[in-house]
Amino acid sequence: MARPRKVTDERMLAAAAAVIGRAGPGFTLADVAAQAQVSAGTLVHRFGSKHGLLLAMVRTAVEDTRREMSALGAGDGDPLAALVRAIVERYAPLDDPATAANNLAQLAADLSDEALRAAMADLYAAVRHGIGALLRRAVEAGALPGAPPVPVAARILAATADGTAIHWSTHPHGGLRRRLATDLDHILVGWRHAPAGAGPDTRGERR
Repeated sequence: MARPRKVTDERMLAAAAAVIGRAGPGFTLADVAAQAQVSAGTLVHRFGSKHGLLLAMVRTAVEDTRREMSALGAGDGDPLAALVRAIVERYAPLDDPATAANNLAQLAADLSDEALRAAMADLYAAVRHGIGALLRRAVEAGALPGAPPVPVAARILAATADGTAIHWSTHPHGGLRRRLATDLDHILVGWRHAPAGAGPDTRGERR
């Protein structure tokens, strides 16, 4: 029987996230090992390389996003409040200008790598799917008569959140989460009202 691991993968991935927030893409496995209080050899044994560590981080983020969005979608509360909370809280670790800038720098590096870019596509798909499930609840409840088709609306909200995070990191007045909530609320206010002269909703869910 295999002995239980004394240091979990989750602890090392959390350490990597903290180091990236401080150092950006220039971080080393030695930096992560020091943060996690393990040897660099332990990191290499678990993840193979810095590249393997980054892939593991994104793949874990995909699973975490699916689980968290699913839990919010299964709730009985206000779907619009759950929607805004789900989007805003994803950015909680970035609600600091330096941390946001370093994470965006890492994102740029990830996008230049084919495997990491593909993993990031899975992450963004999971985010859009989760947002779409919450939007669908709101639409079915009649709360968003003016919204575009759900896949389009989900894409708009996800892109707005990402764009707001980038803009805020260059001009960080106030908190990021407050800025995100404000921007999302303004979009949703418009979608709460049906367009003038609109008849029955026959839009379907065109992409």
